[in-house]
This record gives sequence, structure tokens and C-alpha cells, in this order.
Amino acid sequence: MHNKIYNSFIDRKAKGIKSFAVLIDPDKVTPAGIADLAAKCTVAKVDYIFLGGSLVITDHLDECVQQFKSLCDIPVVLFPGSPSQVSRYADALLYLSVISGRNPELLIGQHVLSAPAVKKSGLEVISTGYILIDGGAPTTVSYISNTTPIPADKDDIAMCTAIAGEMLGMKVVFMDAGSGARKPISESMIARVASQVSAPIIVGGGIRDAEKAYLNCKAGADIIVVGNAIEKETSLIKEMADAVHAAAPVLK
Repeated sequence: MHNKIYNSFIDRKAKGIKSFAVLIDPDKVTPAGIADLAAKCTVAKVDYIFLGGSLVITDHLDECVQQFKSLCDIPVVLFPGSPSQVSRYADALLYLSVISGRNPELLIGQHVLSAPAVKKSGLEVISTGYILIDGGAPTTVSYISNTTPIPADKDDIAMCTAIAGEMLGMKVVFMDAGSGARKPISESMIARVASQVSAPIIVGGGIRDAEKAYLNCKAGADIIVVGNAIEKETSLIKEMADAVHAAAPVLK
């Protein structure tokens, strides 16, 4: 099915089922590390592997995707930081437009350059409104994207940005404080956005413990993405996955 991953987002959201995604930076993993992560993600019943980074200076993206695919059945979704981060071996591509910023290159410019390659890849493409939120410290994504994050206490700006993205046709809203953020996105901001958009909401950046992952889900996040904390302590994978899955409604 061409829209298999997006349809899974929609189906899980409709059922109130929360999802957990582990973000892997290809620059920071070895073949042995991928094998360990794949095993731990399988045991933890992780829902998605997000693969990508703001830089990706290595050239083994294809190999990373293929290795994950050979070791587990978890869907691999590309979370690209540049047009070069495309692999036809993945299950889907989050086609990110940085709608929180005013950099035309990240709104549409790089998409124009990457469009032929993306189309040729045959990947499932999921148009994604990417909203960068201030996490209390400069992050790689804010530097690379040359955009100013939305202030952490401006819930209404985030809400209006998400509404605009959805009305422009974005299928998914991705709220991100960025890798290494000192402060994660507040539950109040997530709830404000969730109250006004029907698109699946992905939340990431600065989430360091299971409790915060759980609270974000309860506030309205549909998919929780964690990368930096797991890079430091892979044992958090199961703990966070369990917390996210526990946030789903109890079926009667």
C-alpha cells in the first residue's frame, strides 16, 4: 500500500493509540550499534525507527536503513536534514517544511531541488509541517535551518502555525525542541495545538524520561520521538516505549 505508514499514523490516532519512535542519527551508529538498537527496539515494541540528522556527514545512510530492515520489522521512516538524506530502501520519508521559520530554502527551496530524486525513489512521501520550538539553548537544527524557534511560552503562535500548516495541506505536524534541548516542549503548548488540528502530532526534543513522554501523550501528542537521551542510555528505550503505550485509552 502506497500510503502504508501515513495510514498507520491516522489509524492509530483514530483509535487513540500512542506511538513511540526512536530517532537514529546515521553519523552516530556503527553496524554493531545498529544490531544492538534493533534488538532493544524489537523487545520494547518500538513503533517506528526515524533515521536522519541535521548534518549526516557520513555516506552510509543506505547501509543503515538496510541493516535495520534486515534485523527487525519496525518501519524505517526518514527524518531528513537535507535533500541528500534520501534512501529508497526506507518505508517512508517525512518531507519536512519548516513552517515555523521564514527561511524560503527550508519552506520550499530545497524541496524543489530534491523533488526529482524523491519522486524517482518511489518512497512514500508524507508532507510534514515542521515547527521548531525554543528548547532553552541553541540547537543544531536551529543553526542549520537558519530559523528562529517559536518561544517556549507562546502557545498560541504554535497553535496558529500548526493550523496554517494543516490548512496548507500538511499531513503531519512535527513539534520539535531540537536535539540536545535543555527544556522539552510544554504540555500546555502540545494541548493547545492538539485542540485545533486533526493531523497526527509528532513531538520530540529534550525528552529525557518516561514520565515526560507519558505526559506529552496525555497532552495530545500522537507520536513521541526520542534520540539524544537514548544515544546516552539505550536502556531507556523500553521504559519510554512502555510509558507511551500506557498513555493509550483502556479498551472496554
